[in-house]
Amino acid sequence: MRIRLDIAYDGTHFRGWAAQPGLRTVQGTLEDALARILGTSPRLVVAGRTDAGVHASGQVAHIDLDEQQRLRLPRGRRDGDPVAALAGRLRGVLGAYPDVTVRQSAPAPDGFDARFSAVWRRYRYRLADAASRYDPLERHRTTTVRSILDEAAMDAAARSLIGLHDFAAYCKPREKATTIRTLLDFRWQRDAAGVLVAEVKADAFCHSMVRALVGACAAVGEGRLSVGDVAAIRDAGERTAQAKVLAARGLTLAEVGYPAADLLAARAEQTRNRRDAE
Repeated sequence: MRIRLDIAYDGTHFRGWAAQPGLRTVQGTLEDALARILGTSPRLVVAGRTDAGVHASGQVAHIDLDEQQRLRLPRGRRDGDPVAALAGRLRGVLGAYPDVTVRQSAPAPDGFDARFSAVWRRYRYRLADAASRYDPLERHRTTTVRSILDEAAMDAAARSLIGLHDFAAYCKPREKATTIRTLLDFRWQRDAAGVLVAEVKADAFCHSMVRALVGACAAVGEGRLSVGDVAAIRDAGERTAQAKVLAARGLTLAEVGYPAADLLAARAEQTRNRRDAE
């Protein structure tokens, strides 16, 4: 039995998503909670493995239950649906006011794979400058700079990066990992409080890519780089100190996109084959 879990978390006090011995992580916390309910914990497969300090409002994962685990699923109070009831039981185990929650649990459609069936991920980055008022209630999910940023120039720089490209200059290298990505959307605008908010959407992201991209745009907003420089850096294919990786605190995984149910298995197979080839 495969179950889809929709997850949200404040990443401030987590050392990222992936379980690590001796460290508090999102995966480790959720798998411990699952073990308390199911006796043993199934492994969580996630759409996007976020780094330390990164938040999520729309993370997606799946678990596969064996027969013994399935029999230990809680019974729902209203409709008796044990799969739907799992999310509520997890919230109870996680306690009052936890920094991670499971918003929904549901039977996964045939062919669904939280990681390999995904067709895009969308992140949001919040950046406050001297033109916006500091809000202490938002400090855990907003990065702050002291200068006044030119949002129009930042937006133009962001849009110049859209498309299929090699983003090696904006990624931390990982052995045998491709840096070719399709950036589907990248734009900046100020919200009602004057905070600069970036929307960044791609088929997938390499390590630190979003924070490096927003860092390059911030350099444009400060006048340290021109609009054309960000694409020139990308095309040069080498990391540069001119484009700093901004803090994790401003970054949130907002949404993961999947194809129609009848295309889930084909998408997962296509993605696996591409990763194997890479």
